[in-house]
Amino acid sequence: MRICRICNNSERLDTFKVKEMMFGLGESFDYFKCPVCGCLQLAEIPADMSKYYPSDYYSFNMKVPEPGPMRAWLRKKRDAYAIRQLGIIGGLLNWIFPDPLLSLYAGLSPETRILDAGCGTGSLLWRLREAGLPNTAGIDPYNTQEIRYGNGLVIAKRQLNEASGEWDLITWHHSFEHIADPLGELRKANELLSDNGKCIVRLPVVDSLAWEQYGTDWVQIDAPRHIFLHSRKSLGIVAEKNGLEITSIDYDSTAFQFWGSEQYVKGIPLTSDRSYLSNHSKSVFTSRDIRSFEKRARELNRTGEGDQAVIFMMKKSYGRK
Repeated sequence: MRICRICNNSERLDTFKVKEMMFGLGESFDYFKCPVCGCLQLAEIPADMSKYYPSDYYSFNMKVPEPGPMRAWLRKKRDAYAIRQLGIIGGLLNWIFPDPLLSLYAGLSPETRILDAGCGTGSLLWRLREAGLPNTAGIDPYNTQEIRYGNGLVIAKRQLNEASGEWDLITWHHSFEHIADPLGELRKANELLSDNGKCIVRLPVVDSLAWEQYGTDWVQIDAPRHIFLHSRKSLGIVAEKNGLEITSIDYDSTAFQFWGSEQYVKGIPLTSDRSYLSNHSKSVFTSRDIRSFEKRARELNRTGEGDQAVIFMMKKSYGRK
């Protein structure tokens, strides 16, 4: 009997078949959606998930900027201003070329201890170190080996339940949905957090217009890599069960929810040479189409209907942010 792994409900579970469409492998997987907590989840997790993370998987190929060139120097100046408000040149660059992702780290001090779970090659952590946040580390169980950078950053090949130390901020940037035991993940996170520590979880959310519009063709299901497609309610339950509380939610969905899903409707895998991801000129979309998708994404973010969210959590005993 199937049972929701988040809220333990076993009644009226809607079942869906979802194709693997990132690489177009031709496999289908059963998912079910819980009517109580709203979570969409993979029914049976494959025994060997590594085959769905080949060497050309995108997070394994995110390169850190090469040291020396002017562009890398300018990026470092911009990032340092975005996080720590340092430098006139950085301030100008941040005004002209802002990176919204860095706003999540704005105001942190060099002493802040940051652990990023499921960070791939650690390109974001590398930038944080270069921008003046040296107490950063990453983990990813799907890397082939430990990664060590010249600036002292170490990306360990392990899962969070194998991590140690005390951290002020633990983040998951589109990795939490890949985790087979989200309850255990946040339980361990709570153990690793300092007394006033926080968590940031960026992930796709199923209570979105994209799921309602596209169903099993919604690009963010990403079967079978995305094991849990959470709703805001299911995330609240996972947090509550592990001594955490959601303090705020922002939305950062993009045009990807539309062009990626439209491709799947047409049977075009994400990595196909006809995909907008691979080759804009060979895709089925015009520049006008993409601009329309971008505009719709911004509108959905404003109304809380986007398909990606940024969830802020902290220990319940330390109140709201």
